Amino acid sequence: MKKIVIAPDSFKETLSALDVAHTIAEAMRPLLPGVELVEVPVADGGEGTLDALVDATGGTRHRFPVLGPLGEQVDAVWGMLGDGKTAVIEMAAASGIALVPAAQRNPLVTSTEGTGQLIRAALDSGARHFILAIGGSATNDGGTGMLRALGARFLDAAAQDLPVGGAALTRLERIDLTGFDARIAECNFEIACDVDNPLTGPRGASAVFGPQKGATPEMVAKLDQALGNYARVIREQLGREVETASGAGAAGGMGAASLAFFNGKLRRGVDIVLDACALESILAGADLVITGEGRLDGQTIFGKTPIGVAKLAKRFNLPVIAIGGCLREDVDVVHEHGIDAVFDCVHKAMPLEEALAGAHDNLARVARNIAATLALKTS
Repeated sequence: MKKIVIAPDSFKETLSALDVAHTIAEAMRPLLPGVELVEVPVADGGEGTLDALVDATGGTRHRFPVLGPLGEQVDAVWGMLGDGKTAVIEMAAASGIALVPAAQRNPLVTSTEGTGQLIRAALDSGARHFILAIGGSATNDGGTGMLRALGARFLDAAAQDLPVGGAALTRLERIDLTGFDARIAECNFEIACDVDNPLTGPRGASAVFGPQKGATPEMVAKLDQALGNYARVIREQLGREVETASGAGAAGGMGAASLAFFNGKLRRGVDIVLDACALESILAGADLVITGEGRLDGQTIFGKTPIGVAKLAKRFNLPVIAIGGCLREDVDVVHEHGIDAVFDCVHKAMPLEEALAGAHDNLARVARNIAATLALKTS
């Protein structure tokens, strides 16, 4: 064995993807002298995508103050990849649900303006290729807050600017793009989107995701009507049909805004990340791939990092090992999707707090034992 590629996601609440990859490599190295251990921290397009891409490409992080979902100031971060041209924007950093206390969550009024401010900051730094990760939002405003930050205006029948938030879109009559940032036309937007929900209806943004953001049934009905009106204005004014488009309902309608105003391409988040990390070229000449995430279970097969890594590895007929912070009873399904073996970090029954606190040591123990097994085979 000459080369092992280590390409995990983060273990949420404990270790970043970079920490996971490095912990595995450091634990294995003493037992596999002469084996090249290549660390490629990755993500699936949700939180942690910025860190994974910046770390994998030798990029940079940039702090920038923006308006949070309720108009409060947030010290957010955006990333520039190592190519110096590609910006990574995590919607969660500026417009995320984690920024809003549970008692204050109200998708009628929350805004995506901070996300637009991050995009503008990246434009000012020369970025023209954008990777926009839209998971974890607190909003249902159809991306209008983001677009306001870039110069768009949303007007009612009296040509007055609408208030921020999704509810106000019920009164939308015209979108004024005369002040819209002209640099957007020069840009290429890739939108990390792992859902296919339309903008409105029973499977739309408001009905499916609104309750997670604090919406009551009454709020859901009002927001769905508002987004339907938003789609009507886009259709009549811009000639774009976004109401039924696959993925338009992602992140409270951010998918629709990305399609209509950015001409964005919605792709599975893990595919965007794996392409940006150039994992396919890194796999050339490898003998084994190790991946992982905080929890391996039946949901892992739906666009999560380990399966994305495994599918790419199988193009090279490579064996794949996955390490999970924990395993659920339905984990065996991953074997049908390219993962050959799974390992659990938790070596004994323990409270969750103890497992989280010991994540590094537990992961290192498992990685060391995997390396020892490989060493026996090759000795």
